[in-house]
Amino acid sequence: MTDRPPNSPSETELDELSRSEMARLGNKLDDVEIVHLADQWPVKGTRTEKRAERGVAMWFLVCGLSALASAALFIWWPWEYQPPGSGEHLSYQLYTPLVGLTIGLCVLSLGMGVIAYAKKFLPAEVAVQTRHDGPSDEVDRRTFAALVSEAGATSGLTRRKMITRTAGFGAGAMGLGLTVVGLGGLVKNPWAEGNESALVTTGWRSVDGERVYLRRDTGDPHEVVLVRPDDLDAGSIETVFPFRRSEEGDEEALVKGLRRADSPVMLLRLRPGTQVTQRKGQEGFNYGDYWAYSKVCTHLGCPTSLYETQTNRILCPCHQSQFDATMYAKPIFGPATRALPQLPIDVDEEGFFYALHDFNEPIGPAYWERKS
Repeated sequence: MTDRPPNSPSETELDELSRSEMARLGNKLDDVEIVHLADQWPVKGTRTEKRAERGVAMWFLVCGLSALASAALFIWWPWEYQPPGSGEHLSYQLYTPLVGLTIGLCVLSLGMGVIAYAKKFLPAEVAVQTRHDGPSDEVDRRTFAALVSEAGATSGLTRRKMITRTAGFGAGAMGLGLTVVGLGGLVKNPWAEGNESALVTTGWRSVDGERVYLRRDTGDPHEVVLVRPDDLDAGSIETVFPFRRSEEGDEEALVKGLRRADSPVMLLRLRPGTQVTQRKGQEGFNYGDYWAYSKVCTHLGCPTSLYETQTNRILCPCHQSQFDATMYAKPIFGPATRALPQLPIDVDEEGFFYALHDFNEPIGPAYWERKS
């Protein structure tokens, strides 16, 4: 059993002390000297005090309203892609900024409310404490609890109903908003379409047997330029995107093909005579010296946009993963642990590259259901 410090009260005596007396005892035992303690509002109920109280409550009210607004925007604001020129394109562009703005305003107003309350209502106190070593005994623990309780009582928070209610509303609404945003992505079933679900298919999937061609991005989404073998020099690389003949003239489909996250593919032309090891099950995915790999890094989804010709290494600039293009894009350095998926390609009768079929494995980082 821990020995009681000299001259400290017994547990029976502690039980008989009031909260204020126990708080003073706690200060004394902790070698704390209250040099200055002054109530911010010695005269209660003045107009100035009520005005300050309304100001603090306003911040908490703004916090709650902005939290509810962020949850409402997240659920009901139109978020699906709309092409430029359409009437809904502006709403689509505003979705993420508005959700971020309301969440930021919620956090900001909550912090401003806490700071405003501390500056305007907490007693002005200056205390000096002598620090000492050693564990806390029973007296210290109980008096500390009394000190905390006394601080809550002297802060006046319990009698300021407007502030406590708006603070509760703001904190509750903030928790609700963050919960909605955090769990909102889990509401939709990612496997609702079975083998055609978004996690296992990409923009290179053929629909009704239509060919998907390799298209370069010229900066103009309406311009369609297909890729031929002669367009790439030996040892070069180009990023290509999917295109279907049925998409000609369809502005939304043309833009989506360039903007869809799983669309970018790296088309490489190795130097003649380069020794290549093909992955089992992917024999024949290449067209001569031409190889096509997903540009989405298998570590965290960054674009693997760098290529070192001399070593035939594909590099991800985000976390320095490196993939060997002559070893079916197998990772040889960095945090990535899986090879980049390979897109099977061929050339049609007109000399244009097209995809034989979609990737035979999911692209990008891992997820729970993925077989790696």
